[in-house]
Amino acid sequence: MNRLLVTPAANVLPTWLAERTEAIGLTSAKIVVILLVALLTRLLLHRSIKRLTARSASGDTPVILRPLSARARKSLQESVIPSERRTQRAAAIGSVLRSFTSIVILSITVVLILGELGINLTPIVASAGVVGVALGFGAQNLVKDFLSGIGLILEDQYGVGDVVDLGEASGTIEGVGLRTTRLRDNAGVVWYVRNGEIIRVGNKSQGYAQVILDVPVSHETDLDLARHAMQEVGDALVQDENWADKVLGDAESLGVEQITAGAIILRLQVRTTTADQWRVARELRLRIARRFGELDIASPMPIMGMGLGTGDPGESAPGETR
Repeated sequence: MNRLLVTPAANVLPTWLAERTEAIGLTSAKIVVILLVALLTRLLLHRSIKRLTARSASGDTPVILRPLSARARKSLQESVIPSERRTQRAAAIGSVLRSFTSIVILSITVVLILGELGINLTPIVASAGVVGVALGFGAQNLVKDFLSGIGLILEDQYGVGDVVDLGEASGTIEGVGLRTTRLRDNAGVVWYVRNGEIIRVGNKSQGYAQVILDVPVSHETDLDLARHAMQEVGDALVQDENWADKVLGDAESLGVEQITAGAIILRLQVRTTTADQWRVARELRLRIARRFGELDIASPMPIMGMGLGTGDPGESAPGETR
């Protein structure tokens, strides 16, 4: 009796396979083709991303960006980004792009394979759409922060160690992430700024720095003598061996910048490295003060209720950070 029951059941599977051999073979072939195309597409995209990031790491401008680079100012073209920082930035962007392409290709491949297996995708697509809308409303700020972070890193607007002005917060960058940027101000306060909330960036550490000193003198001062003294001080600093590697150009005494009721303002400017702009400015002030003392060039008398600065203790002195 058991033998009679088992024999028909054992013949069901071969019969089912025989009836569906062609369909199974065709479906299997389609799935194999989908997998091969997916792997080939992933390989080509990853290879393209690696070549693009390698070119960025070496400092070459991508072809698509060369028209914009050609219109850039010469001073910006001469700005040199440290190779180590450029390599790290390229590696981070490459990793993000490779992960993104892998996720997209995997998602498309799974959907196509499920379709070939005859699975109804309508409920899955509908559920994914509902989940996507919910996540879109609930995490739109998070997505905005991540996309902004990718843009900041890709464009290299700033990096660790740069002195920047982000609007509400200013200071030295201590960390750059895809979602937030961490910086420390002059008072030692650490600020965490969401990348999506950064509207503008003022970077004081890229390329070179311009030290501009506005020196007040009295109205009775011999202006030619004072201007010549300032130029002598600037030239001496440029030729000083201890400061030669911190100064990138000749000092320029620009003459009278402003005339007020209490003083005449003379301006001196010099181009320096970004890391030494404040030290160069302090040294110039010290030398100018000494030289003016030797030549008996008088400082202006203070006037009640009037000052030569901005009076804002949170801002740097004139010429400190230009």
